[in-house]
Amino acid sequence: MIDRSVPRRVLPSPEPRGAATVPAALPVRPRTGRLLVLATVFVCAACGLVYELELLALGAYLVGDSVTQSSVVLSVMVFAMGVGSLLAKRLRHRPAFGFAAVEAGLALLGGLSAMALYASFAWLGESRPVLIAFSFAIGVLIGAEIPLLMSLIQRIRRQDAGGAVADLFAADYVGALIGGLAFPFLLLPVLGQLTGTMLTGTVNAIAGGGLVLWLFHGDLSRRCRRLLIVVYLAVLAVLASATVLADDFERMARRAVYGGEVRVAVRTGVQELVLTGPATGSPRSLDLYLDGRLRVSGYDEYRYHEALVHPAMAGRHIRVLVLGGGDGLAAREVLRYRDVADVTVVELDPGVVRVARTDPMLSALNARAYEDPRLAVVTEDAFHWLRGPAARERYDVIVSDLPDPGITPSTKLYSQEFYGLAARALAPGGRMAVHAGPLTTRPRTYWTVDSTLRAAGLHTAPYSAGGRLTGFAAGPDRSPLGAIATPPQDWGFVLAARDAVPPLRVDRAAPVLRSLSTGSLQDAARDAERTRLGGLPPSTLPHPRYS
Repeated sequence: MIDRSVPRRVLPSPEPRGAATVPAALPVRPRTGRLLVLATVFVCAACGLVYELELLALGAYLVGDSVTQSSVVLSVMVFAMGVGSLLAKRLRHRPAFGFAAVEAGLALLGGLSAMALYASFAWLGESRPVLIAFSFAIGVLIGAEIPLLMSLIQRIRRQDAGGAVADLFAADYVGALIGGLAFPFLLLPVLGQLTGTMLTGTVNAIAGGGLVLWLFHGDLSRRCRRLLIVVYLAVLAVLASATVLADDFERMARRAVYGGEVRVAVRTGVQELVLTGPATGSPRSLDLYLDGRLRVSGYDEYRYHEALVHPAMAGRHIRVLVLGGGDGLAAREVLRYRDVADVTVVELDPGVVRVARTDPMLSALNARAYEDPRLAVVTEDAFHWLRGPAARERYDVIVSDLPDPGITPSTKLYSQEFYGLAARALAPGGRMAVHAGPLTTRPRTYWTVDSTLRAAGLHTAPYSAGGRLTGFAAGPDRSPLGAIATPPQDWGFVLAARDAVPPLRVDRAAPVLRSLSTGSLQDAARDAERTRLGGLPPSTLPHPRYS
């Protein structure tokens, strides 16, 4: 049957109000354009993760307590990424211009973040607010990337949303992998944090700006193109200038932090090591900083090392193990006993040992301990070394001269598992001396160390050494900015043994001591006992208790 009805006229559907105009043609085929967008996602993701890792590393270094700082940085950044994704909705009608603006801001903020954090630490004495502000700002910009890139990749060729998201996130995750590996293995050891982040910002700017100004230049008005060119040239100029001035900036910042007499400043691969004081003169003028914390003051370090070493040396001390103490100062006190046959120093950082051997002032302070034929050095993590076959030897004395338990990477060296391994290395009747942090200002940490030693099957004798003359601390209880953190007035120690509570005394054959006697030790033990906090659980690897 023939349909004789009049055909209806099909009218074009009206454009919705506010719809975007038809985009200009791309200079390449859609397949090539799509690959270029995904390559840009890859590069931007790598750069974004470098910024994140740099904030985490600097937060732990400048502020301390890496668990807390990592949690703060990650939480703020993830929250900010959600905020950025929402804000990106306002730029969907101009995704090319919006993405270019986001990448320019990200390259500038990310590239200069390390310098800004270090500057706030050096001149203001506090970098936590700046750390949080940069984490939030960088997180907002990173969060805005994916929605805008989604619009750009759909602009090239329409595809289902699930497929586009899968492609974008695949490129994003692979880029993050490369950035995560490049930071610790390439950027940090080769270029350092300042230059490494500025180079990352430069790569970020070139990738983001190049994509928009070339591939999507047709989507931009002439005015927008000129504006973006000026902005990107300014960003690259600022990053290039900052890179050129990075060395001068570091020297100025170190002078602000450590004073004007910085003699040695090296990054060893484990930590930053700084020696201050005149190149000639008395070793008592020397200060040793590790990762910005005053580790040794030549003016009064003898008080700390005499109190740490000599109570443990009361008794048989033919074979001695020093855990940590790469500066050679604990070994110096041990080697003052002529009947010591051999001393083994287990130090994680070979750079500290190298400086202790070669620096004229530090080697004079440690009485050239590393030239003594009785001393052997093992450069290894103390925990791993005690687990290995080399630790089957038995020692009469173990001296634990390790960083403060409040420094998060050190908490495993104050755990029940670690003390169990150390106790296994003690000879019958042997003693172990442990630095446990300041007793007066951090009693909970101190008594947790005591509780942990007892949980490992050791009998303990707590004591302290007071009357420190400077802010010297073997840990994080004083920053170089002494006006900001008031130094505590004592050091806390615990003497431990497997068989019975070891007596606190100075050996009759001990060398002449400047600050320690049997009477002062017993007085210090009584004073420490008055502050005892009972019922504290031990610190273990899965549940660290120090804060």
